[in-house]
Amino acid sequence: MPDKYQLDLNGTGYCASLNIRRAARAITSLYDDVIGTSGIRSTGFAILVAVAKSEPVSVGKLGVILGIDSTTLSRSLKLMRKHGLVTVSSRANMRQRFVTLLPRGEKMLASALPLWRKVQRTFEKEIGLAHWKKLQRELERIAASAIKLEQSARF
Repeated sequence: MPDKYQLDLNGTGYCASLNIRRAARAITSLYDDVIGTSGIRSTGFAILVAVAKSEPVSVGKLGVILGIDSTTLSRSLKLMRKHGLVTVSSRANMRQRFVTLLPRGEKMLASALPLWRKVQRTFEKEIGLAHWKKLQRELERIAASAIKLEQSARF
């Protein structure tokens, strides 16, 4: 039976999305294994850190800080509210809702921070601190470029 389609898959191994997602999954799994013993996964940890650094923070600004779409963030915040980690205000001025940490969220963050520091140091040693700092700057540049391209629909 002849092939219905002749697929040209040349270059697909260089796909930015594939390679960045693969790295992100591996790193997330590493951090989840360590931070998870505190009762929260790395995604929840990132939200708690962002809230703690900026509270009270609007849901919209929190999404921008974390690079998370509003649907995913709303779902995560709903679970965090259910577990008593954060509170989300009713809509206030300019129809914004604000997120703040509750004592239980602060306690969970306090127990997760030493675990995060441990895995972060281990990761930095593995790839080299200078290399990590350079890579971090590159990832910021890549994210900004992707956002710019998405907003301008230049593809």
